[in-house]
Amino acid sequence: MYQPPHFIETRLDVLHSLIRAHPLGLLVSNGQEGPIANPLPFLLDGDVQPHGRLRAHLAKANPQWRMLADNPDTPVLVVFQGADTYVTPSWYETKRETGKVVPTWNYAIVQVRGRVRVMDDKDWLAGQIAELTASHEAARSQPWKVTDAPEAFIQSQIKGIVGLEIEITSIEGKWKVSQNRPVADRAGVAEGLETDAGSPGTAEMAHLVRQYGGLNGE
Repeated sequence: MYQPPHFIETRLDVLHSLIRAHPLGLLVSNGQEGPIANPLPFLLDGDVQPHGRLRAHLAKANPQWRMLADNPDTPVLVVFQGADTYVTPSWYETKRETGKVVPTWNYAIVQVRGRVRVMDDKDWLAGQIAELTASHEAARSQPWKVTDAPEAFIQSQIKGIVGLEIEITSIEGKWKVSQNRPVADRAGVAEGLETDAGSPGTAEMAHLVRQYGGLNGE
């Protein structure tokens, strides 16, 4: 990933936080006919040294897992996309001063590399889907649990999936959130995003622009 110095994020807790907040990762691996990519919801075991471990499952009908099982040393890439927004030059003070501005796109992203172990043990899979479900149902007033469904039905569903464990060998983050702009431009971007807070991701991005841009004491 292209990494200008302004945008590099290396703090492991920050990288892990983005993964947990945006757990739908794009799993990318090489196949016989080129790259293969599938979006999967991941769980992160952050206490596994040195960088953590990812867990997921996919349908047995999906050919990607067979390619990984047949080539266990093949490295994979998982991409987690955080907040992202279009940035109009109209928000920049520089536009009023010189007019020498262009549009851009702000985003926060984490890329993970690692090696995969394919898991076809029914107990591992049962635990995986139970934990994944619990993590996403926790905020509901009446969380749905895997055990709410008939046991025979759940077992039949488990037969149709296979698990993945990815030991993270490297992890990098890129927070492109206007740090390279003058302070007045950063403030203009944050204010513009807050005014446009109804659009997806704008409130989160406004916070990041203020945090990483040293605005308002953040």
